[in-house]
Amino acid sequence: MADLKYRRILLKLNGESLGNDNGNGINVNEVDAVASRIKEIHEIGVDVAVIIGGGNLWRGRQGLDFGMDRSTADYMGMLATVMNAMALMDALERQSIFTRVMSAIEMRAIAEPYIRRRAIRHLDKGRIVIFSAGTGNPFFSTDTAAALRATEIDAQVIIKATKVGGVFDSDPKKNPNAKKLNHISYMEVLNRRIEVMDTTAITLCMENNLPILVLDIWDSNTLLRALCGETGGTLISSQ
Repeated sequence: MADLKYRRILLKLNGESLGNDNGNGINVNEVDAVASRIKEIHEIGVDVAVIIGGGNLWRGRQGLDFGMDRSTADYMGMLATVMNAMALMDALERQSIFTRVMSAIEMRAIAEPYIRRRAIRHLDKGRIVIFSAGTGNPFFSTDTAAALRATEIDAQVIIKATKVGGVFDSDPKKNPNAKKLNHISYMEVLNRRIEVMDTTAITLCMENNLPILVLDIWDSNTLLRALCGETGGTLISSQ
């Protein structure tokens, strides 16, 4: 492989990436496929931290539609991310990759409490670190948690995994002529209300000059090429 452009990354996955064809539940085959992608980049010397959403198991909006308290609905969503983190941990360890799950909500029987210096130490020792339970606070998404944790561990980039290959000038599912953008600035994302990550996450990345690379990790070798600085996906940055 060529020299790596990014040596420490935070990989942001949607919960639906672990689900069945309809995006619900946990499909062991899909989890194994994601673990294999992570193993590929780990084995070339990249420090990898991961955050997974919980939308395949629970979405807070489901509760809100039935009058549930927002904080309760959000905490349930955080617990869903812990379940996804444990599933990915198991898949990685079955592929002989040392992994640690850290939770922003204390649950010592199944995950380590999140401590920044301990997370960095795990990464320095070559372990995959999976952050779960978001920020530990309601009203904040896993997108925001990804931006926060990436900043804390000195990640060089957030890789936002999608199945459409990047950011487009219109919805590619609705417009077959949609054009993929190779680069877009933080301010353009905010001003055009492009829903790649939420506003808080984009703003946090902009304030800390943390680039976001949006790409399809399921496309063979795309992730490996991107880590070496080759063209692929969409880069969101200040320049």
